Amino acid sequence: MSDQVVYLNGQFLPLSQAHVSVLDRGFIFGDGIYDVIPVYQRKMFRPLQHLERLTRSLASVGIDNIYSNVQWLQIIANLMEKSEGSDQLVYIQVTRGVASRAHAFPLNTKPTVFIMVNAMSAPSKEMRERGVACVTMQDMRWLHCDIKSTSLLGNVLAAQNAAQHSAVETIQFRDGFLTEASASNVWIVKNQTLLGPKKNNLVLEGIRYGLFEELCAKHSITLEIRAIAQDEVFVADDVLLSSATKEILPVTLIDSKPVGLGKPGPMYANLYAIYQEAKVQL
Repeated sequence: MSDQVVYLNGQFLPLSQAHVSVLDRGFIFGDGIYDVIPVYQRKMFRPLQHLERLTRSLASVGIDNIYSNVQWLQIIANLMEKSEGSDQLVYIQVTRGVASRAHAFPLNTKPTVFIMVNAMSAPSKEMRERGVACVTMQDMRWLHCDIKSTSLLGNVLAAQNAAQHSAVETIQFRDGFLTEASASNVWIVKNQTLLGPKKNNLVLEGIRYGLFEELCAKHSITLEIRAIAQDEVFVADDVLLSSATKEILPVTLIDSKPVGLGKPGPMYANLYAIYQEAKVQL
C-alpha cells in the first residue's frame, strides 16, 4: 500500500507521503465533493459523464473546478500508468481547501485535489446467480443527496445497518417513497418494465441512469422513471442495485422476505448481458 502512487495537488507521490493539513475543510467539515470512475481493461467507463457530475456537484457548493476535462483525463491517465491492474476504480476528491476553522466559505482558498486508483473487485459469480440480501430503513440523510458530497455519515450509518444484518445494502425510503441504497441506485421490475426513482434532490443520479436509458432504448426494454411507492418495492417481480462497483446486481431477499420468485429474473439476466456488451465496446 505504501508504494501506491497517488495524485495530490499537482504531484504524483507515494501514498505514504501524501498528507493534507488538519485544517483542510474536507477534514474539518466534510466540505468536499468526490466521484468514482470505473476502469475496464485499463479504459475508463463513461469518464465524461463522471466528470460532468463532478463539475455539477462542485458548482452546486461553490467549489472551483480548477481543471478542464482534458486536464482531468490526462492526470488520471498518467496515474493509471503508474498503477497496477486491468480493472480499476479511480477515486477523485476535491475539497474547498485549507483555511482557519469558520463555517462560511473562506476567501481565496485553493481547492485540495486528491486522486487514487485502486483495483476493482466485481461481485462474485455466486452473488450474481443467487442474488443478495438487503434490509430497509427510513432515509435520514440531508435534502441534497443529488450532490456527491464527501459528507457521507448518513450513508455510513445505512451501510452499517446492512452490515449488522448480514446484508449487502440498505434500501431507503422517504415519506413513503423509494430513494436509494447507501451506495447504490435501486431499480424495480414489474410486468416486464424497469422502473427507477425520479431524478431529484433526494437521489444521487448514478451514471447508470443515463446508461440504462441508452441500453433500454437500444434493446426495446420498457423503462419508467417515476416516484416509486414503498409498497411497490415489496411486490416487485425483481429488485436491482446499480453502482460503479456493483454494476448491476439482483436482490432476492428484502428484510428476510423473498423478492418475486426468490431468484434473479430474466430482466436482470438481460440487463447484465447488455451491460457487459457495453463494457466491451469501450
